[in-house]
Amino acid sequence: LFPSVKTGQSFHKLRRSCLRRGALFMDPLFPATAQSLFYKREPPPGLTWKRPREICKDPRLFVDGISTRDLHQGSLGNCWMVAAISCLSSEPSLWKKVIPDHVDQEWKTKDLDLYAGIFHFRFWRLGRWTDVVVDDRLPVSADGVLLFCRSATPREFWSALLEKAYAKLNGCYEALEGGNTTEALIDFTGGVSEPLSLDREALILHSDQRRAFFQTLAKAHERKALITCSIRPAEGEAMESLLDCGLVRGHAYGITAVRKVRLRETAPGWMSRLFMVRMRNPWGTTHWTGAWSQGSQQWQQMSRAEREKTGLIVRDVGEFWMDFEDFCHYFTDVVVCRLVERALLWPSSHWREVRLCDDCMDLFTCKEQEVLICLQQEDRRIRRKDGGGDNLPIGFEVLKVEVNRCSRVQCVVEQAASSVYMDSRSVTLRGTLAPGRYVVLPTTFLPGVTGRFLLRLFCHSHCFLPQHTVVTTVHLRRASGLSSPKQTDVYAIVRCEDDTVKTHVFKAEGNPEFNLRAVFYRRYPSTSISIELWSRGRLWDCVLGEARIQTTESERSRSHVIDLRGGQSRSGCVYVETSSSVCLTDL
Repeated sequence: LFPSVKTGQSFHKLRRSCLRRGALFMDPLFPATAQSLFYKREPPPGLTWKRPREICKDPRLFVDGISTRDLHQGSLGNCWMVAAISCLSSEPSLWKKVIPDHVDQEWKTKDLDLYAGIFHFRFWRLGRWTDVVVDDRLPVSADGVLLFCRSATPREFWSALLEKAYAKLNGCYEALEGGNTTEALIDFTGGVSEPLSLDREALILHSDQRRAFFQTLAKAHERKALITCSIRPAEGEAMESLLDCGLVRGHAYGITAVRKVRLRETAPGWMSRLFMVRMRNPWGTTHWTGAWSQGSQQWQQMSRAEREKTGLIVRDVGEFWMDFEDFCHYFTDVVVCRLVERALLWPSSHWREVRLCDDCMDLFTCKEQEVLICLQQEDRRIRRKDGGGDNLPIGFEVLKVEVNRCSRVQCVVEQAASSVYMDSRSVTLRGTLAPGRYVVLPTTFLPGVTGRFLLRLFCHSHCFLPQHTVVTTVHLRRASGLSSPKQTDVYAIVRCEDDTVKTHVFKAEGNPEFNLRAVFYRRYPSTSISIELWSRGRLWDCVLGEARIQTTESERSRSHVIDLRGGQSRSGCVYVETSSSVCLTDL
């Protein structure tokens, strides 16, 4: 089972409960009310909430599979999300993660008693898949049409239900207004997004740079990366305003194919090369009207057979082809979302991933190699209803340190690399590091502003990362008030994660003075430390200490104290003194 991280709702338990009661599910955490729709504006007149069976006679989750034809944006300004979902439709291994149990969730036409009006979807957040449960009540306009995302087939509802789950995850439908396709691609795939530099002037003037950039896109597409692009509005230009060529400013487009083809000209034996990209507008309308657009004269140079042979075909509504030179002339931003759960980052070599969460600033050692570092902050969109929701400006530095350091940094040798600061969910840096030991230091731009984060490091070969984040010193002093005063051959064992330390054995009766001092390198500071008392090879008592970390007043030292005195000991009291410090305490 995948219980929801945010809500604790279990899809399977809730569905079983509804089936036993013979009732359709009504989600108490995302009710069919105005608060689930908007936080600023009022719902349109005549809006109602209806279940799919109230909208059509024979509803389905899927009709003839899943495709980009199933996505029409509706009245919500969330093309960034719709564009990301459309990228999933071409890859079953992707959408099946977002829509789990898709066969089991389908309507049971022969046994309506097995339908409970409940669905669930998964989204990737800060290193884990989050399960979101929703009921099937959807907002419908006064004319009986779904208000937001819908399929071209009226009885197909997977896209509308997926959008509802994403709205619940983010607080309400209005919270999805305006966004970056990169954010949605990460949420839907768990991939690593990387913005590509697009110097339009250089690409237009220099054909060699244009070919190199085309090759970059072609390789990314070949490795199953998801590619989106947009036209950034200049100062004074409105978002989603229409250009004369049919493209829309600030609108998210998906690149669905990259092709280099040869055309035979009228001159015998002479061939011309075409660099082409196939685009998709998630609106399904407002097409490109320039060269190689639908019905343009350029297509008269090719027969239908040649189109099929070269792959210059249009599969879905909203797709169109562009010459790559025209693409470079109009588009300003390109983002590649690389799928890192399979060997597609660098398919010619084995790649490895290391993840660090929150308060972690770990050292890593690598050989000279290309690395990809991605810093992601938690999504803050859900705070929009309370007047917040803006991303923090985040970035990171890669610092080279002494080669013999294993847990702390005494001296920073040099800055090896640095990202830019961006108020984005994700900041990525690709570069080559010389052999040595490094530390990645994630920060916010404004001093004193904190937030949760996930840091991901990818490299070709093995990258050594010490498996610890907190250095904890445990001073075990003595055991007093043992239930049997004649207890002999007493010793203690201190266990911390995978490490164990044993005291010497006390032969005499009485309360032993252990006076043991041990240092543990802890990867998970929230786990317990256990202290076991043994006598004659038998466990006599055990005290579990809850690792409760409290920052001291000194911000510079960043020291922490761990309290281990909360456990109950039937034999008496075990006195413990502990202290710990986060790596990089000397920075």
